[in-house]
Amino acid sequence: MTLKTLPMTADLQAYVVAHGAPPDEIIQDLIDETQAALPANAEMQVAPDQAALLTFLTRLVGARQAVEVGTFTGLSSLSIARGLPADGKLTCFDISDEFTSVARRYWERAGVADRIELLIGPAAERLTELPAEPHLDLAFIDADKTGYPTYWAEIVPRMRPGGLILVDNVLRHGRVLAPNDAGDHAIVKFNEQVLGDDRVDQVLLPVADGLTLARRR
Repeated sequence: MTLKTLPMTADLQAYVVAHGAPPDEIIQDLIDETQAALPANAEMQVAPDQAALLTFLTRLVGARQAVEVGTFTGLSSLSIARGLPADGKLTCFDISDEFTSVARRYWERAGVADRIELLIGPAAERLTELPAEPHLDLAFIDADKTGYPTYWAEIVPRMRPGGLILVDNVLRHGRVLAPNDAGDHAIVKFNEQVLGDDRVDQVLLPVADGLTLARRR
């Protein structure tokens, strides 16, 4: 099999960002603040090109009802909310008041706070509070990796036909080929679970740390 994917060097990554949808001042400030204030956790933030992709895909599917599992300091939620119409709604699930307090400030600054509802608490429990019928247009999962099967189980039945699920970190920096911790092993099993789920069409893209796109049939 011929290898078609280019190795992504730092310079090439910068080119991709600059020639896609470069971060505006709000996004760049959020990236900078997260890296400065939370250096030990900053890698949990989505990449700038991934943030632009989230906005693009939200608009592409015409999403009005969306959910996010794992909000951190808010870059992914801000990106999704920007892709929603003015009367759209994004429900975010997270367990940290500290991290999401940063997110709230940037939602306000970007003028999308009225589109976002933040629910603090274990997502495995709080997802069950959503209406059970298929109503979601878009979902983004980027939280604790061992919880992915549970989040998937709660979200898939709530997706409307044609709805899009995005799942982050499905390559684990390449460690899916040689898993060495609980998160790695969980993702290996999760990827197999998604591959065998006949409720969705799916593709795994080498974007950032691996991004699965799954379309509800």
